[in-house]
Amino acid sequence: MTGLRLGPLLRYVDGESAGTATIWVETDRPCTAEVRCEGGAHGSSRTFLIAGHHYALIPVTGLTPGTTVAYEVLLDEVRVWPPEDSPFPPSVIRTPAAATPDTGGPGTPELHVSFGSCRWASAPVGEPDPVGPDALHTLAAALTADPGAVRPDVLILLGDQVYADETSKATRRRLAGRRDLAEPPGAEVADFEEYTYLYDESWSDPQVRWLLSTVPSCMIFDDHDVIDDWNTSASWLAEMRTKPWWQERILSGLMSYWVYQHLGNLSPAELAADKLYAAVRAESDGTRRLREFAVEADADPACVRWSYRRDFGRTRLLMVDSRAARVLAEGHREILDPDEARWVRDQALTDPEDRDHLLIGTSLPWLLPPLVHDAESWNAALAGGERGPRWARFGEKLRRAADLEHWAAFPTSFEKLASLLAEVGSGPAAPATVCVLSGDVHHAYVAEPLWRTDQPRSRVVQLTCSPVHNSIPLSIRLGFRFGWSRVGRRLGRAFARHGRVAARSVTWGKTGGPWFGNQLMTLTLRGRAARLSLAQVREGDGESGAAARLVTVDERELAP
Repeated sequence: MTGLRLGPLLRYVDGESAGTATIWVETDRPCTAEVRCEGGAHGSSRTFLIAGHHYALIPVTGLTPGTTVAYEVLLDEVRVWPPEDSPFPPSVIRTPAAATPDTGGPGTPELHVSFGSCRWASAPVGEPDPVGPDALHTLAAALTADPGAVRPDVLILLGDQVYADETSKATRRRLAGRRDLAEPPGAEVADFEEYTYLYDESWSDPQVRWLLSTVPSCMIFDDHDVIDDWNTSASWLAEMRTKPWWQERILSGLMSYWVYQHLGNLSPAELAADKLYAAVRAESDGTRRLREFAVEADADPACVRWSYRRDFGRTRLLMVDSRAARVLAEGHREILDPDEARWVRDQALTDPEDRDHLLIGTSLPWLLPPLVHDAESWNAALAGGERGPRWARFGEKLRRAADLEHWAAFPTSFEKLASLLAEVGSGPAAPATVCVLSGDVHHAYVAEPLWRTDQPRSRVVQLTCSPVHNSIPLSIRLGFRFGWSRVGRRLGRAFARHGRVAARSVTWGKTGGPWFGNQLMTLTLRGRAARLSLAQVREGDGESGAAARLVTVDERELAP
């Protein structure tokens, strides 16, 4: 009998006139995967083969807008989900009601958007967790205990879903069973098969598996999905390409991301038009075709777009690839290549009258603590030769050692995004809020920009939330706190003067945080109203048997 190896993951859900959804599964052999819902909605798909593994993305049609229906998964007509002895509530597909303009009155439906980044897999049951309880695991446990509790309408995972360069003890044991870890890349993953170990570990936790089966998710990669500091600079990339294991790592990273994360980001219509998806499914083994695609994407990042758009009623999400789309040549550095930047601009400015809120998801924060921002801009100037070749060599070494590669390290791109946000927020049909959602930096904060010229009508905020399940050293915590201080600001300005960095078009201040710990942020959107909350995980009491729980530590109105 065919078994369900991983999943199901509920990915895309659309509540418009013909409700649709997609559900991702991995199986242990080729089969027809089918989803059946209460009320008659259904879908099926034949699995496709990549590197010895079988996958299917099942399109579900016939869903009624504004309803919640339980579903089951069948493989070759045999039900495999939910398991017979499942302790969890039924997995459901909840479709939003069709979007209509509204003032946010009592009859207006709410949209709950939860987001975060940087998640090590949960510790095995019964083992101590060195970084504390996992926020996703804890959220799932809370929803299981109280099925009537408010749950996210979508979960936005902003990078580092897996750590290819920081593997667990369990994964290292699996790696050691197939190769000598004394040889490069050592205890890091080396190929596609080893990437599957990371997803097995990350998505097999029973609570997290159930959560991802019943809450739609949007995903994007960050550096650790491939390797720390991925695409920091042109010289970094040139050096990595000399390493004998690098090509297999990057190709496997792109291939596995396409299978496990990217496909589910797309709508059924986008999937139907995707030539690569059609080619992979048409072949008895799609590995060769997918590998050819990865080779092309590595050689010419501009030939593929990992960014995507999702509309949730009158809220638009633009998920922006700030890793693979970079232009790295010194003197021309951009965090987005020209075509990618045009696409983001077009999507941000299209149909403004149909939007109450614009969310821009980028794994890397646009607004950092001012000292950190100025240090990165200074470093970019040095590495670019502003102070001569000796300073340039020092700047490159520092850039790699201190991870100075956020938006601030690409000053032209930083200013282009500032200009775009001002333009989006200043038109006659400006959204109520423009929120930049980010992670990466292993803490959370809220920052708000002030333009030196006219301030946009929309409320523009940087919302950073990280980690979901990870840690940060005390020294880095203190550094981030200092980065917001007056003394830190003055030091940052001194760096900027030394680097002859041009004045910024915006200034900003921290209006919330910093908060440290495993955590999730949630935006609650009703009409043009917006409310933000931050929930952190609190350890359970082992003696009393109390479980870990999510505790709201901050709540604020972004738009009344």
